[in-house]
Amino acid sequence: MGSKFGIGSLSIVMTLLLSLVPKLEAAFTTVEQAIQSDGSISFLVIGDWGRRGLYNQSQVALQMGKIGEKMDIDFVVSTGDNIYDNGMKSIDDPAFQLSFVNIYTSPSLQKPWYLVLGNHDYRGDVEAQLSPALRSMDSRWICMRSFIVDAEIAELFFVDTTPFVDAYFLNPEGQNYDWRGISPRESYLQTTLKDLETSLGESTAKWKIVVGHHAIKSASIHGNTKELESLLLPILEANNVDLYVNGHDHCLQHISTSQSPIQFLTSGGGSKAWRGYYNWKTPEDMKFFYDGQGFMSIKITRTEMGIVFYDVF
Repeated sequence: MGSKFGIGSLSIVMTLLLSLVPKLEAAFTTVEQAIQSDGSISFLVIGDWGRRGLYNQSQVALQMGKIGEKMDIDFVVSTGDNIYDNGMKSIDDPAFQLSFVNIYTSPSLQKPWYLVLGNHDYRGDVEAQLSPALRSMDSRWICMRSFIVDAEIAELFFVDTTPFVDAYFLNPEGQNYDWRGISPRESYLQTTLKDLETSLGESTAKWKIVVGHHAIKSASIHGNTKELESLLLPILEANNVDLYVNGHDHCLQHISTSQSPIQFLTSGGGSKAWRGYYNWKTPEDMKFFYDGQGFMSIKITRTEMGIVFYDVF
């Protein structure tokens, strides 16, 4: 009987076996982003914003519109905590309209918004924020766990950092987190890191930017994220990443250390800010720190990158 089973049968058996193996989330999805005719790209970076216009969110949005028009931006990056305090309740949650659609109304902001999830987003219905239904309500909204935006001269690698932080699992402080799609956590983290490492290694872009919610380095109240320092940073350094951009701390800052070639940038001033906290031991590393509301712009050409911080004025 055995001699009658050819290669075709073997492949069917293999397929059946493979289909029984639990599938982890696939490699990062890539979104193609058109660039300017002169080969440049410009975009704004905002984080920690979704508060129904309160805490100066509307004023920050107004300034974003003015700078967006002046720069003729191509897109907007959100570093997470898109909906406060506890993410979205469902795809029908009015918070989406009240904190996003009705706030960022300037003509210059009607461009793609690329968003990662923050820890507050994980306190609600994560699947709602990731749902294509939101994009059908507002075509700007492009939110995934981890993904790549390919803008030719630059590639932006968005990383889902919340599942890396041990405290949310070990000491959630009464908060409920939506970990659907994350279990088993160890496998999820390994897959995310492996896919990022592969994607960075394969990238031929002149500039590589990694975006996450949590800071690798920060002088504000949350400080450095030790899990990212140990797991993520070595991969970024080994693959010639230029910038790591985050939110989480409600401030604007630029840190550049002699230990790392990466520039660490925080743009988490989208609404509630003024924490009144600063802790950084090596002043020469701190290139800029502002404790209040604001956002950041990045303009990239083949030869240079310009980064500017803005407050509500």
